[in-house]
Amino acid sequence: MFSSDRLRALDAVAVHGSLVRAAAALHITPSGVSQQLAKLEREAGHTLLEPQGRGVRLTHAGRVLADHAARVVAQLSAAESDLADLGDEILGPLRLGGVGSCLRALLPGVLAALTEAHPRLRPTVVDGEAVDMVPLLLAGELDLLLIESWHSRPMPLPEGVRVKPLAVEEVQVALPARHPLASREVVDLAELDGVDWSSCPVGTEPYEALVQALRARGVEPRVRYAVGEYATQLAFVARGLTAALVPGMGRWPCPPGVRFVPVQPALHREVRAAWRAGGDSPSVRACLAALTAEEWDGEAAGAAAD
Repeated sequence: MFSSDRLRALDAVAVHGSLVRAAAALHITPSGVSQQLAKLEREAGHTLLEPQGRGVRLTHAGRVLADHAARVVAQLSAAESDLADLGDEILGPLRLGGVGSCLRALLPGVLAALTEAHPRLRPTVVDGEAVDMVPLLLAGELDLLLIESWHSRPMPLPEGVRVKPLAVEEVQVALPARHPLASREVVDLAELDGVDWSSCPVGTEPYEALVQALRARGVEPRVRYAVGEYATQLAFVARGLTAALVPGMGRWPCPPGVRFVPVQPALHREVRAAWRAGGDSPSVRACLAALTAEEWDGEAAGAAAD
């Protein structure tokens, strides 16, 4: 409703006590201040100034509006300062999304370091499947994603998405410890015909990769447990209910009673950062740099899971 320039003029008069001093503070002429205040009076529908000797003073309506003007001017000044800092300082919201195993493995250390180095950064995180989050990225509702692409089924990405590889990890089959194949050094996927599987829901990258990898070996998969978290899949495996294909970052936490066995042909998952073309703000660039520097020790994690 009210112009910011006119509110600034009123605030300057309230602070400095005269049109001349207000004009000097705003670097405009006194007549310019008067014109701004005259327009503001018309907008407000109230007289804001009244004569006092050779000068002016605020009316009651002027004082009421000046209180609001002071808060608006302070907020505008803070916004201008933040925008001026964008070239040098990492600040403001950073909206992140990703698949759960990648978030758990990579993001806690990255965000701890970023927020310590940049206290004015305000990250938020949501988990989900890449198929659901990429549209949110393109719509500008998320700034950066951690997604997966299985080498047996590379993830197709629409125009306007940029990616940076972060890690490549081996995918192994999780079997109940008492399964006849659990003690093997390697298992051919063709040997798993007739096994019940747990996997992520239909349409997700892990599900489609599982289906294609098994069908390539002449096996029609029976996915009886469709759950998004590897920890839940491993709980089913531990109870002897299913098998699961699990990448390195999904191998922990792991309950007792599960064995991980390499598969033939070998399977791998690539973890990527994804962002909008043109959406590489200073905050996004800082997060990308931190993610690149974060070293994922797959062998250590696998040993912990075993």
